[in-house]
Amino acid sequence: MLSMSTNNLSYNDQGGSDSAVEVGQETTPTSSNAGAGFGLFSTNFKKNDDLKEMLESNKDSLKLDAMKRIIALIAKGKNASELFPAVVKNVASKNIELKKLVYVYLVRYAEEQQDLALLSISTFQRALKDPNQLIRASALRVLSSIRVPIIVPIMMLAIKEAASDMSPYVRKTSAHAIQKLYSLDPDQKEHLIEVIDKLLKDKSTLVAGSVVMAFEEVCPDRIDLIHKNYRKLCNLLVDVEEWGQVVIITMLTRYARTQFTSPWKEDGLFEENSETAFYESDEKKTKNGDEKKSYMMDPDHRLLLRNTKPLLQSRNTAVVVSVAQLYWHLAPKHEVGVITKSLVRLLRSHREVQYVVLQNIATMSIQRKGMFEPYMKSFYVRSTDATHIKSLKLEILTSLANEANISTILREFQTYVKSQDKQFAAGTIQAIGRCATNISEVTDTCLQGLVLLLSNRDETVVAESVVVIKKLLQTQPTQHSDIIKHMAKLFDNIAVPMARASILWLMGEYCERVPQIAPDVLRKMAKSFTSEEDIVKLQTVNLAAKLYLTNSKQTKLLTQYILNLGKYDQNYDIRDRTRFIRQLIVPNEKSGALGKYARRILLAPKPAPVLESTYKDRDRYQLGTLSHTINTKASGYLELSDWPAVAPDQSVRNVEVIEPVKEWAPSLGKTGKSKLSKSSDDKFYSDSGEEKEKGSGSSSSDDSSSSSEESSSEAESDEEKSSSQSSEESDKSSSQSEKSSSESDSEQKKTTKKPPQKKTVKPTAKDSDSDENGNVAKETSSSSAEETSSGSESGSDADSHSGTERKKKTKSKAKPKMEVKSTKEVSLLKEVSLLDLDDFTPTPVTRPKMSVLSPSLLGDLEGLSLSNISSTIQVSGPAFVPEKSHDLLHRMTGKGLSAQYQFPRQPCLYQPTMVSVQISLTNTTDHPLEQIHIGDRDPTGLDMHCFNAIECLLPEASVTVSLGVDFNDSTQAANFQLCTKEDQFSVSIQPAVGELFLPATMTEQDFRKEQGKLLGMNESSATITMAAENTTRQPISRQVATVANLGVVPSGQDNIHRFAGKTASSGALVLVTVELRELSAALITINTEKSVMGPMLLRDLKRALAWA
Repeated sequence: MLSMSTNNLSYNDQGGSDSAVEVGQETTPTSSNAGAGFGLFSTNFKKNDDLKEMLESNKDSLKLDAMKRIIALIAKGKNASELFPAVVKNVASKNIELKKLVYVYLVRYAEEQQDLALLSISTFQRALKDPNQLIRASALRVLSSIRVPIIVPIMMLAIKEAASDMSPYVRKTSAHAIQKLYSLDPDQKEHLIEVIDKLLKDKSTLVAGSVVMAFEEVCPDRIDLIHKNYRKLCNLLVDVEEWGQVVIITMLTRYARTQFTSPWKEDGLFEENSETAFYESDEKKTKNGDEKKSYMMDPDHRLLLRNTKPLLQSRNTAVVVSVAQLYWHLAPKHEVGVITKSLVRLLRSHREVQYVVLQNIATMSIQRKGMFEPYMKSFYVRSTDATHIKSLKLEILTSLANEANISTILREFQTYVKSQDKQFAAGTIQAIGRCATNISEVTDTCLQGLVLLLSNRDETVVAESVVVIKKLLQTQPTQHSDIIKHMAKLFDNIAVPMARASILWLMGEYCERVPQIAPDVLRKMAKSFTSEEDIVKLQTVNLAAKLYLTNSKQTKLLTQYILNLGKYDQNYDIRDRTRFIRQLIVPNEKSGALGKYARRILLAPKPAPVLESTYKDRDRYQLGTLSHTINTKASGYLELSDWPAVAPDQSVRNVEVIEPVKEWAPSLGKTGKSKLSKSSDDKFYSDSGEEKEKGSGSSSSDDSSSSSEESSSEAESDEEKSSSQSSEESDKSSSQSEKSSSESDSEQKKTTKKPPQKKTVKPTAKDSDSDENGNVAKETSSSSAEETSSGSESGSDADSHSGTERKKKTKSKAKPKMEVKSTKEVSLLKEVSLLDLDDFTPTPVTRPKMSVLSPSLLGDLEGLSLSNISSTIQVSGPAFVPEKSHDLLHRMTGKGLSAQYQFPRQPCLYQPTMVSVQISLTNTTDHPLEQIHIGDRDPTGLDMHCFNAIECLLPEASVTVSLGVDFNDSTQAANFQLCTKEDQFSVSIQPAVGELFLPATMTEQDFRKEQGKLLGMNESSATITMAAENTTRQPISRQVATVANLGVVPSGQDNIHRFAGKTASSGALVLVTVELRELSAALITINTEKSVMGPMLLRDLKRALAWA
């Protein structure tokens, strides 16, 4: 709340500095008798009389000045609660600035002065209806700060009303109030969940973070509330304010762990293009006959990963860490590396940030060393680092150590050992010990270095070296008896108890290897036994017992002497240990059968200790959380659930597009148009669902010839209709009008020759144009501008294009409504593909259900389709994009300008009939190249969209440009000149036949139907002997996709594989069937009306699939 108070101060003009001076003068004692008790916290109530008088004056300027001074007092931590009665009187002031400051004050003290605050409840309730959104929000904030159970019903009502407020700022405040009300009265949980459910559907980015925070506080287990809003939250994430992003990412991490299967399956084959269903089979048989399941990532899982990746570049550290933990817990192992550079970047921040980030890196580096190994130098210790930062960097360097970099790391450690920070030096020695244990090649080197440290002047370094050497010697005791002798000689000079105890333990454990030295060490210890620390005394007793069992002649009397000393020691542990040892090793008539096993008990071989990182077990907590930082489960921590073995139904995240069924009018004249116009007007102010506000603005100039005129007329129409509405309501009403009048507009589009398509209800994960509720946006690149104009056209009788338009409408009026939807869908797929060329893959669509039309009507309308291709045949994204590039211009021929081209297999931005080509230009000279552009073309009529001229290409620089070429379904090379300012070079692009297609998806039934139309001369086939590695579905699919840009068609038979595509220029179907037969034989069949392309494609497929 205090942070909100300081934020609200920004609404006022320069009151802060002046009031601070006044406060300073006011609180300074003026009398010599004034002591500390006469400050602001004294009982002298007259000191604030001037403020009270100012608050009770009739001038708003005085009241405003007084409130600024009071807020300044609060900001300094002073107690201003005694002014509450005077302040609360001004809660009903008409001055906006004064009212805001009063509300800031009341938020701070309403909980302490509940009785007085209750007197103003009616004022707050009136303020909830104030025209100013800041006043409404502040009133709700104050109301929720009065923590009195009696006003819970009033708070609940206020929250529900604010949740429906037209201002997103007020709705955000209602989300904050939900948490306060829940902490006051947990019994209101069910009612609050209803409000949360409503706010989760909100499309404003201002509200998203706050409502998810309320969800996490009130009902974090109700993931069913997230299902329908999942895709919307993913798409909104990049625009939400930073702290809201942190909350949403954390919540979506938990959600994803319950809804998707693990991408870490070691026995699975990861399928990169999972959304395209490239490998239809769920199983792959290996050469040994074993079966491995291929992993197919859920499109919604991919949507989350893709939409959070840009946030790794956020300026907010918490956002970067949140995205990093999301990738760590959710992403496939080969994709986690993208977080590395962002985390390393955060190490340049403050030490508090460094500490948290290094803790997360320390946990990650234990499991995946390769992630941070390239950035090893970033973890070198600086002299200015704090001790806790140094320790964490040591931990990470030790985890990153391997055979390749251990020499570099050990050289770095040698410097650290000499540090003046003794704790850090001791930690370095422990790190050397861990390196010696983990990497056997350097064990001897590390031991020798640690032995040299035994002669160090610093006893802390010596003591830590002894402890580490003791652990290392347990791994190879037979080879290092000299080191044990050397340590025995240094025993008298070592004063640290742990080091002395470690040497004594070594003497006792390996006493048979140093039979002459061990008894002498025991003799020295007998002299100083009473003055030693307890841990040293215990090891002395153990040493005496072991020597008694192995060398009783020399040590019998010494052992009895030490046991007698221990019998009367002040420490009960030592007394108990002494009695136990005496009964165990000294035989007498009272000793039982245990004595005969004394040697096996005391001298049993001990396993070598395992030197592990202290961060090894921290991965049980979610990265980036407080529990992970303190390594203890903190209050409110929500554990990540394990991945489900079987993914829950993904259809729960689909949001149905419910459209009213409109009566099909048989009349073709002006009457039908006027009826439609009337229904449009009736629904203009409808309060039914809200359309996405952004949709009405997304327009493209590709297919709309007169869109600018129509858009302007629609804007005028909207302005007249919304004169009495707020701007937000006007936007919503306009989009609703577009929806209701879309039938009128779509009649014009029926005359186009694009194949009709069905509207897709379920969007793919890569659909960047889906609306905030997960629905596919209705307005598309070629139709949004026309739809925008439909409202004015349907409502106006005077149409400038009436003659032409009526003819078009008369021809197309007899078409069913489902045809209208499908035409819009063609535009949708085109726009979405163009906006996200990198990795967009639409889902296969199914045949539309036309149950709303009568059977007789269906029969009459069946032959009216504008295309002979089924409506379920869709152009999809590429199943595989080969990385092979071809030389366009060699640097020698191009006088230093080098060019290569490749086919990215994406729809062309410039024209649908063109094939997209990417060209990489490189300047290999030592001077800039200017004015790089495309010159003359051959043949002259070659339809090509050139890239913009490159003004200057610096030496050793590269640039990638795109161009579109219409090859006219031919493999004839496209010849043109690549020009610079001084030279011209003739180059040519030779396309492979497989690059002239666009992949298509269809059902198996449609495939057979279309194949039946393309027999005889339109069919090419050949029988080949398949290579051994190409006998299963996955290799066949990959080989075919490598040769040709075709889509996979689902097949119900394991031995038949089907692929489909369309030629880019003419849209002719290309159908490929691979039928496996006995003895590795296979029949390849190609059906296409392009009789030249069929045999050429068959030749390439035979070369790829046949036995070499």
